[in-house]
Amino acid sequence: EVQLQASGGGLVQAGGSLRLSCVVSGFIYDDYVIGWYRQVPGKEREGVSVIRRSDAITDYMDSVKGRFTVSIGSAKNTVYLEMNSLKPEDTAVYYCALDFNSRLPLHAFHNLGMTYWGKGTQVTVSS
Repeated sequence: EVQLQASGGGLVQAGGSLRLSCVVSGFIYDDYVIGWYRQVPGKEREGVSVIRRSDAITDYMDSVKGRFTVSIGSAKNTVYLEMNSLKPEDTAVYYCALDFNSRLPLHAFHNLGMTYWGKGTQVTVSS
């Protein structure tokens, strides 16, 4: 059973930083993509960033480019989202998700979503 566990959220002041972690388990394949998404109550979910496990190619939504960095940890089953220069509008519940259809263009996952989802972690940025 595919499982994802996100952690690392919290309360931070504007301009600060947080690092989210997503640990994946329950399968043996190494060809997949991991996405970070966020959602504010009453608003649509947004695709924040995607990374492909096989070659570490990444994609970001425009509003986080240059501020957020997604990476694969040395343990290979952990993906990080480093968030710098945080803004109040980054406040949301952040989710990590996984899909085995790694052949799709990464940007497509922002709107399509992914097959497997973990529970979210709250990020709150105060002004």
